[in-house]
Amino acid sequence: MIKTFLILLSFEIFLFASQQIILVVADDFQTPKAKLICYEDANQVFEKVEINLGTNGLAWGLGEVPLTQKVDEPLKYEGDKKSPSGVFKLTDIYGYAKDTNFSMPYLYASKELICVDESDSPFYNQIIQKRGDEKSFEYMKRKDNQYELGIVVAHNKNASAGRGSCIFVHIKKSQEASTAGCSAMRLDEIQKISAWLDKKKNPILIQIPKSSSREIINLYPQLKESELLQEED
Repeated sequence: MIKTFLILLSFEIFLFASQQIILVVADDFQTPKAKLICYEDANQVFEKVEINLGTNGLAWGLGEVPLTQKVDEPLKYEGDKKSPSGVFKLTDIYGYAKDTNFSMPYLYASKELICVDESDSPFYNQIIQKRGDEKSFEYMKRKDNQYELGIVVAHNKNASAGRGSCIFVHIKKSQEASTAGCSAMRLDEIQKISAWLDKKKNPILIQIPKSSSREIINLYPQLKESELLQEED
């Protein structure tokens, strides 16, 4: 009984320990669009922004907190062009610049830095230096500016085969362009958020359909006044 109590207590401590939350809410699982607001404790930090999700909307991912999932709601899989829904730690910032001044760990996107999306690789869902024997991966230094600056989302951190890899918050290809499964915004917006994030404040991404609003308020009562989580009349 004592052990169970301590486990539950530890879980509660994790839930409420985050001082920085990026909240993303979409109307449903199908839409490739969503709204985003950043919070520090209960305070909104920046103006609300419009972001682009995966081409096929959202699907339940593998995150830190088990949220209620209905049997007819989609699960996140490799190549489904859906962004993961759930609660996820934000672990790193990455980009094309060598010198930075962020309060998060930083990954320099050199020409040899890759993220492995090969499900049966021992490096699946990891960002590593290219070894030469990888069958399927993406370069973190691209020919366009989409990865000029981005944030690593700790989705599927245990690398369950086929459940999705290389999930980031990155720059929009264009105003209307959806993604292969990430969340995308304008460069100026991601610059502002990246400068704000602080590893010491346990930053997380909460990315959900509107239908999960009440559950998120119950788990994170500091968000109860968020306009994104208010039920429609």
